[in-house]
Formats: sequence, structure tokens, C-alpha cells
Amino acid sequence: MTKLFSPLTIRSTTFANRAWVSPMCQYSATNGVVGPWHLVHLGSFATGGAGLVMAEASAVTPEGRITNACAGLWDEEQVAAWRAVTDFIHTQASKVGIQLAHAGRKASTMRPWDDHVIATESEGAWEAVAPSALAFDGYPVPHALSLAEIDALVGHFADAADRALRAGFDLVEIHAAHGYLFHEFLSPLSNQRHDDYGGSLENRSRFLLRVVGVIRDRIGDDTPLFVRISASDYTEGGWDIDQSVELAKILRDASVDLIDVSSGGNVAAATIPVGPGYQVSFAHEIRDKASIATSAVGLISEPTHAEQILQDGSADAVMLARASLRHPRWALNAAESLGEVIAWPVQFDRARTLRGP
Repeated sequence: MTKLFSPLTIRSTTFANRAWVSPMCQYSATNGVVGPWHLVHLGSFATGGAGLVMAEASAVTPEGRITNACAGLWDEEQVAAWRAVTDFIHTQASKVGIQLAHAGRKASTMRPWDDHVIATESEGAWEAVAPSALAFDGYPVPHALSLAEIDALVGHFADAADRALRAGFDLVEIHAAHGYLFHEFLSPLSNQRHDDYGGSLENRSRFLLRVVGVIRDRIGDDTPLFVRISASDYTEGGWDIDQSVELAKILRDASVDLIDVSSGGNVAAATIPVGPGYQVSFAHEIRDKASIATSAVGLISEPTHAEQILQDGSADAVMLARASLRHPRWALNAAESLGEVIAWPVQFDRARTLRGP
């Protein structure tokens, strides 16, 4: 059996394979409520054989959205809408996770295909928040969060984790990457606080660790908890792989099960060496030095490449983003190209090349 199509068990959840779909924002929700687009979009990955389908970044408050078309999990209408998606995914023997998020200083923008970046008041704009009153390049200056506001956000994340379970999700991932709120707290470039949430690595990670703790309390011991991080700001004086390793050790001891390793997003002008598997070395180093499971993501598109990443011990699973958008049934085709016979939806069986006994 290939590594890519071997099962993986984390706590009480067993994933049928390690070809996982990365969370990808669709900017297609109404008041945070997902609809038919999300059912078809995410459902296609489940019919395509993915072991895990990660739903997109979903804000824990309205102000935590990247755009006013982003998904949320702050009320009961959103729970019911997500439940339709998770129920279908489970019929396909895939697992489904939710990424809980807050956009921080990168909130209140327009959708990527709109003709301007920053939302106006008539378009429903709101004031973004951040650890410090430092703007992302070209964005408005955010409001620096008070201690009371941080406390409130910890509660919002805990409540969203409750809703995630009621919505049928198998796991929760905290979005602490890509220049959004938790990443802003972690990086010295965006966090210039002088209280318990700024300065040392211990202080800069305090907000994230508090949220990890309350979410673990809400979801219990059986449900996996992931954290996505950006392993590097690619900028001198910023967040880097050494700090990422130290953070991963802290998260491991705080009952996080897997680090979903990405990079960048906090510095607009950073030079990022983009190429196939360009973030895999980060996942490998964190896995080795912090003794915690990792997933690798970033321009991984070929089945042989995904398999080699796992065989090398660089990661425990592979996250697929653009490759999944191009080919929602990537996993089914990857299995065949690697000589594996796996379960297919019966409706697709006539298209098989490889067949079992």
C-alpha cells in the first residue's frame, strides 16, 4: 500500500487516506451563511475520494470575516447551513473539518474579483482590529485590541467550536496563518504590544494558546484539533521557522494534534520562493524537531510528489488546494496512477481503470 492511501488515525477519527483538501475561501456566503455553491464545491471533493475535506476559513464574529461574502459560524442559521454540507460529505466516507478564523487587520475587504480592494461604508465596511495599530500594506489602520476585547474573542472562538460540533464537523482547525489575527499576534512585525500579549514568544503566543485551551475544553478529548500556521514571514525580524518549531512544541503540549504548515501572508512585499512543494521543508522541520504530526501544502499537484513527501517523513498528510480546484476527483485519479485500488462512488465505477478482485 502507498503511504498516500494508507489510513491515518488521530484521536477517535480515522481518515481513509492522506490526500486532504485544503481550506479555500469561496467568497460566496450571505451574512456568513453557506449555500448550494458550498455544498457542490465541498461535496465534489468528497465524491472525489479525499480523506479529509477542510471547509474554508469561517469567521467567529461578523467583524472577523475577510470580506462580507465570507463564511461564518457565529449563529444558528450558519450551523444549519453547514450541517447540510457535512451530512452529504459523510455519506461519501470522507471526514470534514472547519477552519475557525478571524481576519484581523486584513478584514473588511472586497472579494478578489471585485474592482477594488477595500470595502466602502456603503458596501458594509467595518473597522478592522489587530494586536497593534499597524496597517497591512495599503489597508486602513486597524484598531488595537484591548484586553477586554481579547477576552471576548476567546469566548467567541469557544462558542464557534461548540457550533462546529453541532454542525457535524469531525475536527476543528484554528487559522493562525496568512497574516490574519493570530499570525499578527505571533509576528514581531505586526505585534508591538507592551503587555502580556507582546514582546516575548510566550506573550505573543498567549492569545492563540488561550483559544486552543478553550476549544479543547469545548470539543473534548475525542475530536482532533489542528492549527494552521505560516512558518515564515520571509522578512528579517519577522516570524520564522525557529519560532514556528518552538510554537509547535507549545501547541503539542497544549493538546493540538497536527500543525498544518503554510507560510507568508503577513508582509505584502516579502519575496517568497514559490515552486512545487516550496513549504514542505517547513513541515518536515516542525515534524522532526517538535515531534508533532504535520500536513504539507503548497503547489503539490502530482501523485508521485505527494507520495514522496510522505515516504520521506516530511509530513503525515498532504493538503491540496489549487490541484483540488482543477481536479475535484484528484484522489481517485491519484490512486489509479499509483496502482492503488480504493473505494469509488458506485455512480462513478464504470470509469475505473483499476479494479479490485
